[in-house]
Amino acid sequence: MSLGSWLRDRPHFIERVYLLVENIAKGLDPVISKLGYNRVEKVIKPFEDAGKKLVFDCRTCGQCILHSTGMTCPMTCPKNLRNGPCGGTRANGHCEVKPEMKCVWVEAYERSLKMPIYGEEMTRIQPPVNKDLYDRSAWITLLTGEDKVTPACWEQIDQLTLLQDIQSIWPQNQ
Repeated sequence: MSLGSWLRDRPHFIERVYLLVENIAKGLDPVISKLGYNRVEKVIKPFEDAGKKLVFDCRTCGQCILHSTGMTCPMTCPKNLRNGPCGGTRANGHCEVKPEMKCVWVEAYERSLKMPIYGEEMTRIQPPVNKDLYDRSAWITLLTGEDKVTPACWEQIDQLTLLQDIQSIWPQNQ
């Protein structure tokens, strides 16, 4: 078992580390802002990339939502789905595109159940990926707020839990 696999199977530990790093980053934001986000990004990005690649097989989307997806990178889904599995997840929980691979979303769900801090964020609808942020530091885009910028046509929906929520998105033709 690799180090990355071992850590991924301990999502509660990773969520605590994430919370710690997030609080440190936000605490240092005034200093980082004065130094310049671009300058700091050049220093931290290689370390961020190496760590996230090792543990999460990170695809450097620049809008990291690991804490909302059971500490499982949704960009590792062959279809890059950020809001749950496709209709082709096999009965054994494996991917329809890569049958030897467990569905990213099955793993995300299972891991989210072991996350008392962020586990419920699995129910949140994620906005589309901003392709302009690819290969950027997710920590810097979090601090600048760029990771929250959505396309003009995007209407934010926090959770889909009720039939009327679904019907408001896909009204039936009458």
